[in-house]
Amino acid sequence: MLNQPITDPVLIFAITMLIFLIAPLLMAKLRMTGIIGLILAGLIVGPNGLGLLERDQTILLLSTVGLLFIFFIAGLEMDLDGFKKNRHSSLTFGTLSFIVPFILGSVASYFIGYPLLAAILIGSIIGSHTLLAFPIASRLGVSKNRAVTTTVGGTMITDTAAFLILAIVAGAANGIINAEFWITMIVSLIVYVLAVFLIIPRLSRFFFRTLGSEGNSEFAFVMTVLFITAFGASLAGIEPIIGGFLAGLAMNRFIVEHGTLMNRIKFVGNSIFIPFFLLSVGMLVDLKVLFTEVQTWKVAAIVVTFVILGKFLAAYITGKFYGYSKAEKILMFGLTVPQAAATLAATLVGYDLGLLDEAVVNAMIIKILITCLIGPYLVEKYSKVIAFLEEQKPQKSSATPERLMVPVANPKTLPSLLDLAFIVRGTSKEPLYALSVAQSGEGTSDSLARAEKVLNHAVSYGAGAEIPVQTLTRVDQSISAGMMRAMEETRITTAVIGWNGKLSTPQRIFGGVLDHLLEHTRQTVLVTKLESPINTMKRLVVIVPSGFTHKPGFYTAIDMIKTLSRELGIPIHYMIINDDIEWYKKAYRTSKANTTITFEKFDSWGVFHKEISLLKRDDLIFLLSARRGTLAWNPNLEDAPRLLAKNTVLSFIVLYPPEDEHVDTRGTKGMEVPKAVLGSYE
Repeated sequence: MLNQPITDPVLIFAITMLIFLIAPLLMAKLRMTGIIGLILAGLIVGPNGLGLLERDQTILLLSTVGLLFIFFIAGLEMDLDGFKKNRHSSLTFGTLSFIVPFILGSVASYFIGYPLLAAILIGSIIGSHTLLAFPIASRLGVSKNRAVTTTVGGTMITDTAAFLILAIVAGAANGIINAEFWITMIVSLIVYVLAVFLIIPRLSRFFFRTLGSEGNSEFAFVMTVLFITAFGASLAGIEPIIGGFLAGLAMNRFIVEHGTLMNRIKFVGNSIFIPFFLLSVGMLVDLKVLFTEVQTWKVAAIVVTFVILGKFLAAYITGKFYGYSKAEKILMFGLTVPQAAATLAATLVGYDLGLLDEAVVNAMIIKILITCLIGPYLVEKYSKVIAFLEEQKPQKSSATPERLMVPVANPKTLPSLLDLAFIVRGTSKEPLYALSVAQSGEGTSDSLARAEKVLNHAVSYGAGAEIPVQTLTRVDQSISAGMMRAMEETRITTAVIGWNGKLSTPQRIFGGVLDHLLEHTRQTVLVTKLESPINTMKRLVVIVPSGFTHKPGFYTAIDMIKTLSRELGIPIHYMIINDDIEWYKKAYRTSKANTTITFEKFDSWGVFHKEISLLKRDDLIFLLSARRGTLAWNPNLEDAPRLLAKNTVLSFIVLYPPEDEHVDTRGTKGMEVPKAVLGSYE
C-alpha cells in the first residue's frame, strides 16, 4: 500500500512522466488538446483529488521553470519586424485587454461589498492573462501570424500593468506609498529594461561568435541568460515571467527558428517543464469549492463572466479596427482568456495582505479551471483554420521535389553550412543530403574513413534540429565530377557549398573544383564563405547586377532572401548596380513580408567597388550572380567574390540561380553581351 502523498522522488517522477505520456494520447482520442488533459490530470492526482502527489517545492520549482519557458519561447518566436509593423495594434489590444476587464471587475467587486483596494486588485487580476496556449499556436505554425504577434506584444502590456498595480496596492496596504516608492519603482524598471536590451544582445553576439561552438555550451548559455534575467526582474519589482519574455526578445535574433538550438529549447520546455506547469495548475483546482458558501459563487460569476467578456471585447474591437479575420479575432481571444499562474500569484499576495478572503481564492481557482479549458480549445481549432487559409496560395508545380545537398569536408565549417542549409531548406519534406567525395587512387580508404566521421557529425547535427540528413559518399577521379554525379543521381535542386576564399590555381572565380561545377550544372548553387555564425548578423546586404530581374530564378532568389531575413530577424539592404529599383520594390510590394527593406542604386561597378570597404563584419552579404554566358552575367561578377574575400572578416553568399536546360554555361565565345547588361564595366 502506497503512502499518500507519495514522497519517493523516483516514483514521483515516474508518475509524472507516465501522465505526460498518457494524458495527451487520451485527449487526442477525444479530439481535445493535450494541455487540457494535463490540467485535468493534475486535478485528479493532486491534493484536491486522489492525493497521490503533493504540490510541494519540487513541483513548484519545475512549474515555475515551465512558466518561464512559455514566456521565453514566446519572446524567441516573436516576429520582431511584424511587431514593429503591428506595434499600434499590439498597444491597442494590450491596453484594451487589460482596461476593459479591469474596469468591469473592479466596479462589480466594489458593488458586492469589497473595499476599494481589494476591488482594484481583483480587477487587475482579471485583466492579466497567461499565454498558456501559445505552444499550440507555435506547434501549428501560426506563431508569426499577425494576430499572434499582436497578442504576444499586448501580453507584455497587460501583465506588466497587472503586476505594477499589484505592487502599488501592496504598497498602499502597507502604508508605504510615497515619493520614494514611486521613484524607486520607476527608476528600477527603466534601468532593468535598458540593461536587458543593451547587455544581452552584445553578450550573445560575443558568445555565439567566439565561444559557442558546442551545443551543450550554447544551451547552457541560453538557460543562464534566461534565469538571471528572470531573477533580475524580481529585483526590479516585477514578475520573473516578464523577465523571461524580455530575455526571449533580447535573444530573438540570435536563435534561428529552425535551428538546432531552438529545437533543443523547445524540446526541453515542451517535454518536461511546461507539462509540470500545467500539472501544477490542475493541482490548484478544488472541486469541493463548488459546494461552499454563496459568496464564492458571486465572485466566481463576476471573475469568469468579466474575464471572458473583457478579453472577447478587446479582441473583437482590435480585430475590427485593424481588419483581422474572424478566425484571427477568436485566436486572440483564445490566447488571452486563460488565467493561471499570474492569477494565482497575485491572488495569494492579496490574501496574505488581508485584502482578499477565501471566497476570492476559491473563485479564482474556478476561473483558472474554466478559462484553461476554453482557451486551448479555441487556439487549437482556429490555429488550424488560419494555417489552412495561409497554405491556400498558388505555388508553382514541379515534377522535381526540392532537394538540398551540402558537400562536407571540414568539421569546423560544418555547423555554419548546415545552419544555412536548414534555413534554405525551409519546410521541405525531403531529407537534407550530406555529401563527401574522395578521389580515387592511393589513400582512398583513409579518405573515406575521415569522410564518414564528418558525415556522422552532420547526421547528429541534423538530428538535433529534427531534420533528417541522408549521407552520400562518392569516389571519383575528381571532386567536382563526384559532386556532379551525386547531384544527378539524387536529383538535387540546390547545393550549399563552402569556400575558403583562397585561390590555389589561376582559375576564373573560386578555383578549379567550384568553377568546374558551375560550368557543368544548371541547379541552384550557393557558394558560401561564412566567417561568423549567421545568427550574429545585423543586416542582409544584397548585391544585384543589371538584368537579374529577367533571369528564370529571379523570384526563387527573392524568396530565399526573404526567408533568410525572416529567420535571422535582420533587415534587407539592396545594392542595385545599374538597374531599375522599381523592379525590386514591385517584387516586395505584393508580399506580406514584415522585413525592413531599403534600396540603394549604383550607376556603375566602379562606384560600387568603393563602397565595399564600408561593409561590416555584422553584414551578411548576398551576391546575386550568374553563370558565364547567361543572362545578367557580367565580367565584374567574377571579380566580386575575390574582392569580398580580401576582407577576411566578411561573410558572404554567392547565389547562382537555376538555368534552363538549353542554356550553355561553358563560356561566351562568339556571344555578344548586350551593353545594357555589361553596364559600365571598366
